[in-house]
Amino acid sequence: MSGDACAALELPHGLLPLPAFLPDATLAVVRAVDSADLEAVGVDALVMNTFHLMQQPGTSTIQALGGLHAMSDWSRPILTDSGGFQAYSLIREQPRLGALTDDGIVVQPEGMNRKIHLTPEKCIRLQLSYGADIVMCLDDCTHPDDPPEVQERSVQRTIAWAKRCRAEFDKLLAQKRRSEQRPLLFAVVQGGASEALRTRCAEALLEIGFDGYGYGGWPLDSEGNLLKEMLELTRQLIPAHFPLHGLGVGHPLNVVAAAKLGYQTFDSALPTRDARRGRLYTFAGQTLPSTSHRPNTPTFSTVPWSGGRFFALGPSWFRFLYITDDKYIKDPRPVDERCDCLTCRRYSRGYLRHLYRANEATFQRLATIHNLRFMARLMEMLRNG
Repeated sequence: MSGDACAALELPHGLLPLPAFLPDATLAVVRAVDSADLEAVGVDALVMNTFHLMQQPGTSTIQALGGLHAMSDWSRPILTDSGGFQAYSLIREQPRLGALTDDGIVVQPEGMNRKIHLTPEKCIRLQLSYGADIVMCLDDCTHPDDPPEVQERSVQRTIAWAKRCRAEFDKLLAQKRRSEQRPLLFAVVQGGASEALRTRCAEALLEIGFDGYGYGGWPLDSEGNLLKEMLELTRQLIPAHFPLHGLGVGHPLNVVAAAKLGYQTFDSALPTRDARRGRLYTFAGQTLPSTSHRPNTPTFSTVPWSGGRFFALGPSWFRFLYITDDKYIKDPRPVDERCDCLTCRRYSRGYLRHLYRANEATFQRLATIHNLRFMARLMEMLRNG
């Protein structure tokens, strides 16, 4: 394997060109849109969540419907999050609902009459049974503001759980036909805002050996700023030929900043959540290079992507358009005159504002289509340099 970063990941459900933004399809659906919409805007892969899917619709239902790809009519790659972050968030907000132990995570969500016990082994079994293309190890997530003893325990558990995930993954893959394209296994680097703990965690995970790695824990500080120093450190600790995933990195400015550091994949619910709330993304303040819209077959660069070449980003290349502003009531222009999405080709700002004020579900679909097309165009620009 060369020391250069790769241009694409070869996965069971096709090539994933890098860098790539993966919209959150937590329950096997991106809210307000379907698989045809996602393909049309150029989405190359999705992230789905093990913790939520095991509850709804449930593992037996997913298997009965042929796995996540068949169930959701999505033929492109899927990354399944382990669910550790979601369980951690639930317990952090309501400690009475569960606990993290050395054996795994025990939680009983509101309204459920039974406890969920998510061990590293079960986490891997579930993801493989769902047909994931990229499988994430279970990790002990923390907030950067958590005290040192919490960060220390998190790193210890994350390493121990990663070893168990690796062993279970290898055992289950040994039972499959060797001719099958195998999924990739990613481990998550924890350590909060501690350089020493991040280093220890990364070195231990590299010794175990994985196909890729992820930046674990909240990527933002308490004021919402990107933790660039820790993100940069983690990229320096993980050799460049391993793909590195920015979990929870979704703001366009943060995606570009992390991509410049050498991160190749990202996932977040932010772009779609912003869309539903009337906060639309636009390029601004400069002439952008043309990008070809590839609705059916994603292509990828045949040369290694170094992470060092980017289209010219001026100081004000990105801005929000708040569709609820009164100034758009009679505005006949599209959201972005340079965008080729369905929303911008056919509908005006004034009409979108009307749909939002009328609380029409159509607004959520059209706004989501636009923001996802924005993210897809951004990825194309980053790939093309």
